[in-house]
Amino acid sequence: MASSSQGISSDTKAQVVQTFEGHPSYSCCKCSAVVALQDELISKSFSGRDGRGFLMQSAVNVKLGRREDRKLLTGVHTVADVFCVGCNDRLGWFYHKAADVSQKYKEGKYLLERERLIKENNWELDEE
Repeated sequence: MASSSQGISSDTKAQVVQTFEGHPSYSCCKCSAVVALQDELISKSFSGRDGRGFLMQSAVNVKLGRREDRKLLTGVHTVADVFCVGCNDRLGWFYHKAADVSQKYKEGKYLLERERLIKENNWELDEE
């Protein structure tokens, strides 16, 4: 595996550096850059800006936007938008801090919007 570039803000153009060949993953729907392993999925029961979202333990090949306090369905959170390093498309957000104690479990995790992802299963069919 190549080295990863996890959630680092940068004004310079980044490049896709992490791949997970042979592992089920989620990729950017616009440029197909790998964004996360399916094993990193915590929950599918979240809401993004444009529909359903996945709470993920980690993400790769992404960069973070500016931190801001945002009123979400579960209260105020300090978040930063997450962008694909391959095409700069917005994929969701990163939870820096939660104001409510019951929401602290989200801190340090990613909300990736389902509509902005492609599920890559990497299935191999047996040929007979």
